[in-house]
Amino acid sequence: MTALVGDSAGQERPAASVRVPTRIDAIAENWVQTLARLDPDVAIWVGLPGRTGEFADFSPRGHAERMEATRATLAELEAEAPVDAVDEVTKADLGASLQLDVERHEAGLHRRDLNVIASPAQGIRDIFDLMPHATVGDWEAIASRMNTLDGAIDGYIETLREGIASGQVPARRQVAEVATQARRYGASDGFFFEFAENATAGDSALPDSMRSDLARGAEVSAAAYLRLADFLEQELAPAATETDAIGRELYSLCSRSFLGATIDLDETYEWGIEELARMTDEQERVAATIVPGGGVAEAIARLDADPARRLTGTQALREWMQQLSDRAVDELARSHFDIPEPVRRLECMIAPTQEGGIYYTGPSDDFSRPGRMWWSVPEGVTEFNTWRETTTVYHEGVPGHHLQIGQAVYNRDSLNTWRRQLAGTSGHAEGWALYAERLMEELGYLDDPGDRLGMLDAQRMRAARVVLDIGVHLGKPRLDGAGTWDFDYAFDFMKRNVNMEEAFVRFEVNRYFGWPGQAPAYKVGQRIWEQLRDEIRRREGSAYDDKAFHKRALDIGGIGLDTLRSALLAAG
Repeated sequence: MTALVGDSAGQERPAASVRVPTRIDAIAENWVQTLARLDPDVAIWVGLPGRTGEFADFSPRGHAERMEATRATLAELEAEAPVDAVDEVTKADLGASLQLDVERHEAGLHRRDLNVIASPAQGIRDIFDLMPHATVGDWEAIASRMNTLDGAIDGYIETLREGIASGQVPARRQVAEVATQARRYGASDGFFFEFAENATAGDSALPDSMRSDLARGAEVSAAAYLRLADFLEQELAPAATETDAIGRELYSLCSRSFLGATIDLDETYEWGIEELARMTDEQERVAATIVPGGGVAEAIARLDADPARRLTGTQALREWMQQLSDRAVDELARSHFDIPEPVRRLECMIAPTQEGGIYYTGPSDDFSRPGRMWWSVPEGVTEFNTWRETTTVYHEGVPGHHLQIGQAVYNRDSLNTWRRQLAGTSGHAEGWALYAERLMEELGYLDDPGDRLGMLDAQRMRAARVVLDIGVHLGKPRLDGAGTWDFDYAFDFMKRNVNMEEAFVRFEVNRYFGWPGQAPAYKVGQRIWEQLRDEIRRREGSAYDDKAFHKRALDIGGIGLDTLRSALLAAG
C-alpha cells in the first residue's frame, strides 16, 4: 500500500509527491534558525540543537539585534513570489508576524514588558520546566543556565531602565505583583534550591561535581531574582504609572498581535456583553436540572458537596487528568478525528510553580518531548472538583491544544519548521480550544449536567474576560454606570461571573490588567472559528463534513486568524 501524507488543504496524497521546499520555505527555516541563535529558548521549545546552556540577551542591545534581523527577514520575504498555496499562507502569515514585531518594537512595548504571567520575569524561570533532564549532559546545560541567569536578569533590568528613561513603563500594580513573584523565586526554599536539590539523571544520582555546579547555580539564580525584586521595588515602582489601562492605540496593536486579525473593538465589547448574558442564561437552565427550582449557586453547592466529584491532593488531580485525557484520545481517534500515533501521547503534569495558571506546552519537533498539560496550583489549594475541570482537560488536550499543535508538528512533509512550531496566535490556539470544548458537548462528552455546567462556567468566564479586558484598557464606562472600569470593580465583576477560589480570581484579574488583549483572544477566536465553520458549511451544503473540515483546518497549522480565514475560504 502506498503511504499517504497530508497537505495544507487537508487532502491525502502519495508520499512520493511530498512537497519540495521552496525559497519561501527556506526564508522561514532561516528565520527559525535566527531565532534559535538569538533566543536559545526557541531551540528548547522546538527541540533543536543550540546554545541551550545560555539565555537570550534581554538588554537593549539584544532587542536591537533581533529587530535588525526581523527587518532583514521581512524585506527578504517581501521580495519573493509564492509558488503554491502553502507558500501563499507562509508569506502572508510570516510577513504579518514580522510586521507586528516591528510595530511592537517601535511602540516600545519591550521597555514595559512586565506582567504577572508572560514576561521575561517569568520566562527566564519557566524555561527550566521544558529543558530535558534525563542525562548528565542535560543537567550540564541546566547548570550552565543557572550559573548565567544573573546576566539575563541584568539585561532585562537594563531594558526596563531604558523604559523608565523614555517614560514607557508598566503599571505599578504589575510591578508590585511581579516583585512578590521574584522574591518567591529567590527564597531559600524557592524554586531554584529545590530544583537543584532534587536533581537526578533518571534513576541515577548525579556526580558530586555536577551537584556543586547546580548548588552554585541555584545561589546565582536566586540572588538574581532577589536583585530583580529590589530593582522593581526601589526603582521601577516609583516610576511606574498608576494607570492600569494601556489605552486604545496600544491596545489595538496588542489585540492584533494576539488574534492575527483586526477587529472592531467597540462592536466586540458590545458582543461580549451579549455573549455573557447568553452564557449566564444557559448556565441557569442547566443548573435547574441539577437542583430543580435552584440557581447556579445552589447547583454548584450540590456539585461541590458530591464526594464522587472531589479530588484531594495534586497527585490525585494529575492521575485523574491523565486518565480522562487518555480515554478521550483513544475514543476520538477511533471516531471523530485522524490522530497520528505520535500525537496520541499527552503528559499531564503538576507545574513546579504555584502561580495559578493552567497551560499547555507543545511537543518537540521529533516528539521526543511530548505535549504536556501543566497545572500551576496556588499554595494552599488542595481540593479539586472534577465537574469544573473535565472541560479543561479537553481544552488543553484532545481535541483542544494538543491535537491542534501536535498535528501541525506532525505535518513536516508539507509545513516548514516555522509553520509547525512557531507560527500562530492566541486567537487561533485558544479560539480552537474553546471551539473544541463546545464540540465535545456536541459529541456527548459533556452530557453529565455537572460537567456541562463546568464547561459553561469556563465559557462564561471567557465571555466576561472580553468585557473586562476591553472595558479596562479602553476606559469604558462600568456596566453599573458608576464611573469607568477599575481594579476593584473588575475583581468584583469576575467574582460574580466565575466560580473559582479567590486566589485564582485575583491571579486572573491581575493577568488581564497586565497582558492587554490576550484574554479576549479566547472567546473572540472561538467566534471566528465558528463563523468560518458556518460559512464553509453553508458553501458546501450536503457535502459538508465536520471531520474533513477539522482536518483541513488543522493541517494548515497555527496561523493568524485573518490568514486562516483567507486560506480556508480560498480552499473551499
